Amino acid sequence: MFALPLFQLSTHHRATAPHLLSETIATAGLLLVIFALSKNGGEQKIAGSVASYIGAAYFFTSSTSFANPAICVGRMLSNTFAGIAPSSVPAFIGAEIIGGVLAVLFVKFLFPEKTINA
Repeated sequence: MFALPLFQLSTHHRATAPHLLSETIATAGLLLVIFALSKNGGEQKIAGSVASYIGAAYFFTSSTSFANPAICVGRMLSNTFAGIAPSSVPAFIGAEIIGGVLAVLFVKFLFPEKTINA
């Protein structure tokens, strides 16, 4: 589509403290949006809300909001602006795990009467 090779590895190194912090925040925020909607009768709005959040987070985070380990792997195979070098992927997945843990803690604080079904 853009005259690029089908398979390529990204060369954009992103394993810096600001990138990892923004990835942690993006992941926690995404999970909070999903949980808040699912627990307050907004299940039908989750798909559109996730798309809107990720679209916005692409611009409001320095990491361009991967917020998902599968996206890290996919973007590793694209040497475009939103790509991520393979050496940065483990740190990003770690930041996403931290974001997930923070989201669970925030959910327990914000919704004490509701439980997370695991």
